Amino acid sequence: MKYLKINTEENADLEAIRNAVLQLKGVASAEIIDDENPESELKKAFAKTKEQLKTGDYETLVNDIFDIITKNNSKK
Repeated sequence: MKYLKINTEENADLEAIRNAVLQLKGVASAEIIDDENPESELKKAFAKTKEQLKTGDYETLVNDIFDIITKNNSKK
């Protein structure tokens, strides 16, 4: 999977940008990520994990954890 990172100005309408990107052919999902507020990202990650466990989506859960581990190791 490939990702596209879009840097926005302070007053940008992030929800409008997200909705526009979702309309593009080939876009499976779009998330708004706030690099300046990592705590909210941690909460989102826990919520996603909790939902994956509830729905039995163990393969995606394991893949997400593996991605985190390999990304952290590659930074060292």
